Amino acid sequence: MSTTILILDAAASACDVLLARTYNSFLSVRKRSIGARRLPLLCSFFPPLRAHAMQDSTGANGPSEGSTERCLTEQAARLTDLARELHDAAAALASRAAADEQSLRTRALALDSDLRRLQSSVNSDLKNGSIDPTVAEKVEEELDRARYALSEGDAAFLLPTKAQGKFLKMFLGPVNVRATRKEIQLKVKEEYNNYRDRTAILFLLFPSILLLLRSWIWDGCFPTLPVQLYQAWLLFLYTSLALRENVLRANGSDIRPWWIYHHYCAMLMALISLTWEIKGEPDCGFKQRGVQLFLAWAIMQGVAMLLQNRYQRQRLYTRIALGKAKRMDVVWGETAGVRGQLLLLCPILFTLQGFEAYVGVLLLRIALFGATSEWQVIVCGILLIVMAVGNFVNTVQTLMEKSRVKARVKRIKTKQDMDH
Repeated sequence: MSTTILILDAAASACDVLLARTYNSFLSVRKRSIGARRLPLLCSFFPPLRAHAMQDSTGANGPSEGSTERCLTEQAARLTDLARELHDAAAALASRAAADEQSLRTRALALDSDLRRLQSSVNSDLKNGSIDPTVAEKVEEELDRARYALSEGDAAFLLPTKAQGKFLKMFLGPVNVRATRKEIQLKVKEEYNNYRDRTAILFLLFPSILLLLRSWIWDGCFPTLPVQLYQAWLLFLYTSLALRENVLRANGSDIRPWWIYHHYCAMLMALISLTWEIKGEPDCGFKQRGVQLFLAWAIMQGVAMLLQNRYQRQRLYTRIALGKAKRMDVVWGETAGVRGQLLLLCPILFTLQGFEAYVGVLLLRIALFGATSEWQVIVCGILLIVMAVGNFVNTVQTLMEKSRVKARVKRIKTKQDMDH
């Protein structure tokens, strides 16, 4: 019995010693872990660096500052090496892409040259009568499909671009604004159409508000500031439209040059009108007659823009579906479509152009024979007349072109019916 008690006492003593050693070891490990937490957090993401830093930081005197600095240095060196590797890989990829693009560009130019040569040969043979018109028509259809696939797909950027012009270079410098992907080009075109829709509403709203305020609040006399703010907005509007249209032309859109020149003239007129003194009393109504007529013309222009945007966009979608227009074309210059649109739009457009010319003539009369003889009035009158004549000529040319196309289609259908 006594022997058993002695054995139990010895075992208890051994357990006490073991527990004491375990507790001391726990405290030592805890102190080391607290010291290790002083290392930067980035070291924990790299196991080799972390093990090396932990080994150096848990010496006899606790964690050292040199181990932390060494960890940061090795970390920065590792990231620098990774950045260099990524740079080299990106440079190699760009080099391969440039070589592939040059090869594709050469093929695209050769294909475009072959299409032009074959089209010229077909036209020459058809003119000389050495080819059947039916065969020539089939060949032209195939050529149209090939041109459409080349110009309307992602290969379009491989073809030579149109000159960007001095206007874009003046605002943006000698930069290439042509998108390499077709979806980006179409997004630019869609944003341009949406911008025209928004500005057409504002074009109608701003002059209407000015005329209403003149009658209700300003006692028939425009103050200078609201009119000049409207003219500043016109300058911004026409400048932004001209910029967007030049970008669209560089990306393959078939915008008639006149519409861009029209916006240049409108920009110049808005800029000059900002320096035009808006005279008040006495005889305010007579002095501001030109401003009233210009705002009335602006209201008519807003109505015409809304109608054009509505009808012409639908017409353009139809022409694109029929293959008669490109996806990058816009609604400028597409004067009318079906007969109902002709009956509605043409009278409005011709009336608007006539009224625009009338306002220009009136401004010249006021400047030459009236109380206001400022040079701004003369220049604005001349610009309005030039824009009215240009719009009229462009509208007539568009209608004549449509009539020729319709006559050609009618002749082809008649010939096909006779052959059958």
